[in-house]
Amino acid sequence: MTDRPVLEAAGVARMAGGRPIVSGIDLGVRAGETLGLIGPNGSGKSTLLNMLAGLVSPSRGEIRLAGRPMARLSRREVARSIAFVAQQAETGERICVRDAVELGRTPWLDALRPWGREDDDAVNAALEAVDMQHMARRDWATLSGGERQRVHIARAHAQKPQLLLLDEPTNHLDIHHQIAILDLIGTLAVTTVIALHDLNHAQRCDRLLVMKHGRCAALGPPHEVLTAPLIREIFAVEAELIPHPSGGRPVFAFQRLA
Repeated sequence: MTDRPVLEAAGVARMAGGRPIVSGIDLGVRAGETLGLIGPNGSGKSTLLNMLAGLVSPSRGEIRLAGRPMARLSRREVARSIAFVAQQAETGERICVRDAVELGRTPWLDALRPWGREDDDAVNAALEAVDMQHMARRDWATLSGGERQRVHIARAHAQKPQLLLLDEPTNHLDIHHQIAILDLIGTLAVTTVIALHDLNHAQRCDRLLVMKHGRCAALGPPHEVLTAPLIREIFAVEAELIPHPSGGRPVFAFQRLA
């Protein structure tokens, strides 16, 4: 990991319905890091992610990709660098797992560059990365929530991005599949920005951006950011860090404020 920012937000703000959703965010995502976005519901995490992905434009400020203003880049140029996994990216089409993963190759195809061996190799590698190659011909409608999320990540993997942005990828999954998805993301050699609700999961990140009312409340390594006073202020709960009995990563125990 280096300190060179590959994705930047400079004074970024977003208005909706005449009110600020995100305000005054300055952020540089470093090459190779995993940056977590945490905060209560309505704190602006998803809106910021959508701006970083180029899906919505800031009302003020600028998003820069590899030093270039994103507003001046084509959708294809952005899609060749950034893959985005939404909370629930469903499809009404009758497609199989491999078809869904092949969609990740779209930014690299055009009339002069049709589907070829390189694309087959990228899709095969993506399916193998998420351990779904044996289910390549399974119908999308038959998949469980955890399996669908693995396919979404495989589609993003096949896209060969420099950056992977994920909006609460463990939402609605049981604890086994939550850990499996986060373990999988951790194996991918890509710069990652991920919105999370679970503060125990957030400890996996290199840095955390804590959001409150659309603003940055804290930014830094988890052990510096996730303090009891800050958690009390942001989430209105008392938190205690408990050592893991087997020597693993400590875990938080929470109690709602009276």
